[in-house]
Amino acid sequence: MKYYSTNHNSPDVSLAEAVVKGLAPDRGLYMPERIGRLPQEFFDNIADKSFHEIACTVARAFFGDDIPAADLDAIVCDTLSFPAPVVEVEPGIYSLELFHGPTLAFKDVGARFMARLLQYFIKRGDDRRNVHVLVATSGDTGSAVANGFLGVDGINVHVLYPKGKVSPIQECQFTTLGKNITAIEVDGVFDDCQRLVKSAFLDAELNDKLLLTSANSINVARFLPQAFYYFNAYAQLKKAGKADNVVICVPSGNFGNITAGLIAHRMGLPIKRFIAANNANDVFFNYLQSGVYEPKPSVATIANAMDVGDPSNFARILDLYGNDHKAITSLISGTSYSDGLIAETMADCYKRTGYMLDPHGAVGYRALKQLLMPGETGVFLETAHPAKFKDTVEAHIGTTVEIPSRLADFMKGTKQSVPMSKDFDSFKKYLAGLV
Repeated sequence: MKYYSTNHNSPDVSLAEAVVKGLAPDRGLYMPERIGRLPQEFFDNIADKSFHEIACTVARAFFGDDIPAADLDAIVCDTLSFPAPVVEVEPGIYSLELFHGPTLAFKDVGARFMARLLQYFIKRGDDRRNVHVLVATSGDTGSAVANGFLGVDGINVHVLYPKGKVSPIQECQFTTLGKNITAIEVDGVFDDCQRLVKSAFLDAELNDKLLLTSANSINVARFLPQAFYYFNAYAQLKKAGKADNVVICVPSGNFGNITAGLIAHRMGLPIKRFIAANNANDVFFNYLQSGVYEPKPSVATIANAMDVGDPSNFARILDLYGNDHKAITSLISGTSYSDGLIAETMADCYKRTGYMLDPHGAVGYRALKQLLMPGETGVFLETAHPAKFKDTVEAHIGTTVEIPSRLADFMKGTKQSVPMSKDFDSFKKYLAGLV
């Protein structure tokens, strides 16, 4: 399998090159040259398969040309050491709970898979330099990547996060680890962090000296494995007899998660349609209405992991549907909600159903309540444990959110970070000092 750039001005590369490079030289994102449909037999019998069996089948469709089946299956099974259950919140609406991993966020799947795949390629390759993983985070990506790579030989991780714009618990999850993890506190917003990372990949001088890669969803090894849990969710619904007319709602920030769902759909997963649910950062919602994509500076919200004003993976969605606005809107609808409506949704859902939402899941749940049609089954992605946003959630539902022991352990550590301006020269100087 070859991987091409969405900008189509760089040579096609192997999976190993795509994973190690992260970003194509022409600033495009890598995409697989083909997305094959899985056989109907797979879907006919999917309800009888385990999460591991489902994920291994999907992984072979993506990566089977590049990695021996036994090695790939081992990576998948080691990645998925936790469940992703579908839980009924109320009749017709289900939560796909993606917070049962080590850092209690959906990004544990992609981060753990990428860490293991990158280590596999490093051990197999000839370049013996340490790899420096650069990752920009608006919250959960940093903790998932940091913990996924923690202690991995030959890999150093640098987590860039916006000063004062992630929750205290999220911050603890990547600033207290030490070892091969360095937290970099940027005086700016998430888009500034993402810009610094992309600029570093395209700086010839830095790349001559350092082996750099990304663990954001711009990396194919981060976003593609997220397709696993869409297939598994469908399997659970089918087993319960609820798999007809499934609508999946994805709280969306950088759009890697929903892109993985769209690729699952292209592989034959029988999802009727998708909803991309936004907070006040509504550039994709506006695109759906107008056909014009106009990035703008991000604004801070209580659903901070979605505070992205120029989502990288929009390029992949355009590429997947040939820049056809009609094709995109025929499959994807959108919403946008203010902080007030997000808070109201958390309170209302808990009061009526007893189900506790985090702010991001609340965006997805509200979108389903608004847009679900009669006869459809709705699934929203609950992307993080409510305890990661303890103060925000408690303020609106009026009860205590218990902190799981895994989160409590992070909070006992000493926070350490490197202060950084949003100016690239400062970041380049920092990276050059790593040689």
